[in-house]
Amino acid sequence: MTRRTTHRVLASSEPGEAPLQVGVLGPLSLVVDGRNRTPSAPKPRQLLAFLILNANRLVRADECIAELWGSRPPKTALSTLQTHVLYIRQILRNAAADRSHTLVTRNQGYQLTVGAQASDRLRFEHLAQRGREASVTGAYARSSQLLGEALAVWRGPALTDVPSGTLSSAHVVELEEARKGVLEWRVEADLQLGRHRDLLDELGTLATLHPTHENIQAQYMLALHRSGMRTQALGVFHRLRCRLRDSFGIEPVPRLRRLYEAIDAEEPALMRLSACPAT
Repeated sequence: MTRRTTHRVLASSEPGEAPLQVGVLGPLSLVVDGRNRTPSAPKPRQLLAFLILNANRLVRADECIAELWGSRPPKTALSTLQTHVLYIRQILRNAAADRSHTLVTRNQGYQLTVGAQASDRLRFEHLAQRGREASVTGAYARSSQLLGEALAVWRGPALTDVPSGTLSSAHVVELEEARKGVLEWRVEADLQLGRHRDLLDELGTLATLHPTHENIQAQYMLALHRSGMRTQALGVFHRLRCRLRDSFGIEPVPRLRRLYEAIDAEEPALMRLSACPAT
């Protein structure tokens, strides 16, 4: 989910401005000196994605083999893995002008080292962290900007064009959860800034996509109420309550029930924005 306003992420993050760019927040991407050098063969693609997901840490050869072939690898798995590693290393050597990017073999494993500006995942995590820190201090305008930039790094669902083994699948799930969490933080910052009307379409879509996600539903309820749609806000709660009962046999969390009661009573406090500074 992206906002109508597109943020420029970082001046040095555009592909081609650095010798090497790797991407997993969308289709797999390996760009060397402005040229797409992403492998087309399935196994090298899968290995490259796995190494990028584990960038800057040692990955054992047996982990790579398990990722590529599962629990029944061929007898030639190790030699084939070494061939794929050599192929990827040769591509990376074309970015030799930037010595921060290397693929080394050590301790019966491999480590892909990439700089923060070369990896879309690392840029996303850096911007997200800064955005959350700004929100904690009450700098909501800055938080919204940074979190929006973090979300703009994404080009689509993570690695949808690469077959995933068990290990990388867990990484992809974590990335998608992190993306959703950053989106919630950004929406919260916008609510604090009084942008509830601007959020209605986005939150309506999110509420449909995540019908039992209580925080998203709560944010939608608050945006509706602040926009003069009290009845619709109460309806969101009733639909959520029915879904939770039918699907899981549970009630909404106490915080959401208190929000419902406050909206039902039209408590004035719900219309007040944070007293914290917005910049």
